[in-house]
Amino acid sequence: MNHSLHVAVAVIQIQDRILIAKRPQHLHKGGYWEFPGGKVENGEPVQTALVRECQEELAITPLRFTPLKTIRHDYPEKSVLLDVWRVNDYLGVPKGLEGQPLFWCPLDKLTEYQFPEANLSILELLSHSRAV
Repeated sequence: MNHSLHVAVAVIQIQDRILIAKRPQHLHKGGYWEFPGGKVENGEPVQTALVRECQEELAITPLRFTPLKTIRHDYPEKSVLLDVWRVNDYLGVPKGLEGQPLFWCPLDKLTEYQFPEANLSILELLSHSRAV
């Protein structure tokens, strides 16, 4: 059986722009763009993981967030369970603490960037909810 990974994903939106980050080359799907987030530790509530990952990766603290979608995706080498949350408000100014480039991407341009396959249904959902 392949490895399964539970991931908290932050969709951070300001007006018509979404914050995306470029994955480091050495990681799975390196060089692709992604929504910030990371692994949920064993026994850790997903909301706690979301806040922790945003603090560790972006130097921001989410204040208000709502569940958006849960996605299970199987890659040949592993399965991922993405717990996707819309971050409506946060403290701080996002910066790539792990050296990753960040970009405030206009909603209507998201599909021009290469994302891991597991993220495609998030892109689809966002493209149908422009007026959020």
